[in-house]
Amino acid sequence: MEKVRFIYNAKSGETVITEYLDEIISIYQNKGFSIVPYRLTFADEEEEDMLGDIDTSYNHILIAGGDGTVNYVVNAMKSYNIDLPVAVLPVGTANDFATMLGVPADIPKACRRILAGDVVNVDLGLANEEYFVNVFSCGLFTEVSQKTPTILKNNFGKLAYYFGGLGELPSFRKMHITLESDNGNYEGSSIIFFVFNGQTAGQLRLAHTSKIDDGLLDVLVIKGDNPLDTLRTIFHFIKRTPKSYPAGIYHTQCSELTVYSYNDEHTDIDGEPGPRFPVRISCAKGALKVIKPSIHHTKKRL
Repeated sequence: MEKVRFIYNAKSGETVITEYLDEIISIYQNKGFSIVPYRLTFADEEEEDMLGDIDTSYNHILIAGGDGTVNYVVNAMKSYNIDLPVAVLPVGTANDFATMLGVPADIPKACRRILAGDVVNVDLGLANEEYFVNVFSCGLFTEVSQKTPTILKNNFGKLAYYFGGLGELPSFRKMHITLESDNGNYEGSSIIFFVFNGQTAGQLRLAHTSKIDDGLLDVLVIKGDNPLDTLRTIFHFIKRTPKSYPAGIYHTQCSELTVYSYNDEHTDIDGEPGPRFPVRISCAKGALKVIKPSIHHTKKRL
C-alpha cells in the first residue's frame, strides 16, 4: 500500500480539519493509500520531523491549511529536494492557491476529486530565497493582514483585511518604489503592489491575465495618487470587472524583476511575513508538481 504524508494545520481558518481526520483516512484507504499524518507545530527545525522520512514509498503529500500553510510546506520540501506531487485541502482564510487549482471547499468531495485528479506542473515565485505559491505583496493590505489577530481572520475572513485596509487609507503613507523587470520598469508612488503567480488575493481576482503555468509573473502597482481614486480602484476589483485595469494601476508581465524601496517596508508572501528590500523576484517555471482535482471522482487511481 502506497503512503501519503498528510500535513495539516489544526489552527488554520474556519474549518476544523481534525473533525475530518477519520473520513479522510477512510477515503484514502478505500483507494489503496495509507495516510501518514503530521500535525504542524511551526516550531524551529520542524522540517526533519515533517519530511525527514519521505522516500519512494510515498505517492504524494496532502496539505490541509491556507496559503501560508502551503507556502510553509512547499519551502520545506524545496530545502529537502522533495519532488513529490502536492494536493491541497482548503481550510484556510482565503485559500487562493486551492481555488486556483479548482479544489472544492467540501473536504470529503475534495479528497475524492484529488484521488481522481491529474498530476501537473505549475510555476512558483521566488522572492530572494523564499518561494511563494500565490502572491508577493507590500503596502496597505500587507500591513493590515499582519496586524489582524488570527481570531478576527478566522471569524471574518477576507472582510477583516478589506475593511481594515479601508479604515487605514486616510493615514496611510505611500511608498516610493523602483521596479526593474525584463519587460519594463516603474518608479513612483504606490500604496500597494502585488506580484502574482496565481490570480487572486483574498479571493478577489486581481490578476486577470495571470496563468500559473506560463513562466510569467503578473505585477500590479496601485499608485494611490489620491484617496478617492484609490477607493474607486479597490471597488473596481471588488466588482470583479473582467480583464481590465482602471487608471492608477501599473501592470506588466515578466519572468524576473527587482524591487527597491526608499523605506524599510514590510513585505508579505502568501499571507506570511516576507523578505526585506531590495527583493529580487523570479518565476520558477514548472517548479512544483500538484494534483489538479478531477471534475468528477471516477477516474483511475493516481
